[in-house]
Formats: sequence, C-alpha cells, structure tokens
Amino acid sequence: MDTQTTYEFPLNERIRVFMRLEQLFIQLKHFLAGSTTSDKRAVMAILFDVSMIFSRNNIKSELLKESERLSNVLNKIANNPEVDRTKLDEMLHQLSESKERLHQRDGKIGAELINSYLFQNFSQRGSIPGGTCSFDLPIFHYWLSQDEEKQARELEAWTKPFLDIHDSVSLVLNLIRQSGVSRQEVAKAGFFQLTLDSSEVCQLLRVQVLQKNPCYAEISGGRHRFTVRFMRAALQGERPAQMSTDIAFSLSCCHL
Repeated sequence: MDTQTTYEFPLNERIRVFMRLEQLFIQLKHFLAGSTTSDKRAVMAILFDVSMIFSRNNIKSELLKESERLSNVLNKIANNPEVDRTKLDEMLHQLSESKERLHQRDGKIGAELINSYLFQNFSQRGSIPGGTCSFDLPIFHYWLSQDEEKQARELEAWTKPFLDIHDSVSLVLNLIRQSGVSRQEVAKAGFFQLTLDSSEVCQLLRVQVLQKNPCYAEISGGRHRFTVRFMRAALQGERPAQMSTDIAFSLSCCHL
C-alpha cells in the first residue's frame, strides 16, 4: 500500500490550541523517556511552551465545554438506527470519565511547576536564543548535574498535571477526527477550493496525499470555505511553487 502523508487544519481557535498542545505533549512524553542532559533540556523547553499556552487560555474550561458539546451531539444521534450503539455508548462513557477527572482537578494546573524557583529562572531566559547556557543560568546547570532519581521525581511532579490534560485533549481530538468521512478529490493544477455546508459546523480538515508526490499541502480557510494548494517541494536555493499538474488526494471534513 502506498504511504500517505496527512495534513490537518483546524477551523476554530479551540481546536487550534488543542492541536498545539497535542504536539507538545507527544514531544514531552518522548523526551521524558530519555536520560541524557539534552533530554532534560528538551523537557524544560517544552514545559515552557506548554506553560505559555496555559497562561493565555483556560484549558480546563475549554476542554469541559468541548467535551460537553460532543456529549450533546452524540446523544442527539443515539436513536439513529444506523449508529453503532455499542461504540456510541463507549464514546459517551469516555467523555463522562474525562469530564469527571477535569472537575476533580482543583486549583491552577501546573502550579507546582510555575511556582518552582528553578522554572521561574528558566522562563526568564528560555525565550532568549541560547539563554540557558551554564554562565547565563547556573542554577539550571546545577540541577542538570544532580542525581537522576531526584530529577525524575521533580519532573514527574511538574509534568503529571499536564499529562493528565493530554488524555482529555487526545480524546476530544480523536473523536473529532473519527467523525470525518474520507472522499477522493482532485486539485486541478495543484489548486482546490470548497465552500462548506453552513448547516454543519466543520471543526477540522484532513488532507491525505501520496508520499511519493513531490509536494506538500498548504491549507487556508475558515468556517465558510477553504483552499488547498499543493506546493512543489523546493529544491536547494529555490522558492516553493504551486504544482502545475493535477494532484489526487483524500479529503475529510470532520463535523462532530
């Protein structure tokens, strides 16, 4: 089977924030599994990005709102004879458990990390290129040289609240992704445009194209319409340009 590359494009700010968090959480889990100094540096840098998103958004509230919205949508289609009731009940159960876990989480998420003197110092230097060097941040250099078990305990305490949120973010995004029905389309001379059905709110677009095609999908749009441009991968020293040939691809509009 030919390998496909998937490009996703969120159509509202809530899903956009969730997808950014999802990417950061995946990276966070990867580097937490490592034991090198570079892994620890990467974890702290990712935690800095995560904390910035949480400082600008009420993630708990947004997750609860989205989970409740999804539950309402799923309950409305429960009596449809074409719906797999067993699968639907499982989805509703997962959403219910996720909402319960979120309700049980009191206080500011990540407070232990944010109140850490080490992280406060790291945050002040983290946005500066190379700003966490030993001469700039000796306290961080000292922490990196400490016992691995001590580091592991502190990292677990700092990251666990965020990784708990990751489970809810993953559930919401996966349910939305699963709602999309894939259809085959063709971008004439590398260009495709579609007006969205106003009766259904599309949350997320998913475009899949064969990996062997020497191009990538550049998606733009909003609630009413969107465009996909397939851009030829730039050769050394060249600017990307729209493909001049027709490109076949799969499109999913996720409406849940």
